[in-house]
Amino acid sequence: MPEAIVKTPCIGVCSTGIGDAVCRGCKRFAHEVIAWNSYSNEQKRAVDGRLAGFLSQCVRNKLSVVDRALLEWQLQVQQLRYNPAHDEYCWAFTLLKAGAGQIIEPLGYGLEIHPEYRDITLLELRAMIDDEYYTLSDAHYERYMRTADLFTPASSQ
Repeated sequence: MPEAIVKTPCIGVCSTGIGDAVCRGCKRFAHEVIAWNSYSNEQKRAVDGRLAGFLSQCVRNKLSVVDRALLEWQLQVQQLRYNPAHDEYCWAFTLLKAGAGQIIEPLGYGLEIHPEYRDITLLELRAMIDDEYYTLSDAHYERYMRTADLFTPASSQ
């Protein structure tokens, strides 16, 4: 069976054009945005995996998916595009991106908000998750991309 093509994570809100090292929209590094079309599927999968892992971690910090099948069914009924290769926490963010303002009862979508976040709106929760996701991507960039000494052999310092 042929390998599935990794789609671009671009959401059309690129901030790398204004000088950001990490895109505030898709959370890729500027060099990844620029070189995306020249990447192999393996390279694209590596970037996609990093991003999905970060997003999943940020969503898990705020809510639990208590019914994965219900969440997936809701995504299909709402005709929302989601990546079945990503975990259900990435799917939950897809749902929040599309409908945080319309969801009254998260349990009806298979989601349970953690107690410390139940007093804020889902729109605010979505923004908090997105901010945390950006912060995590930016910290990763600062630690592993911007820090030249990690890539300089000790003998040449």
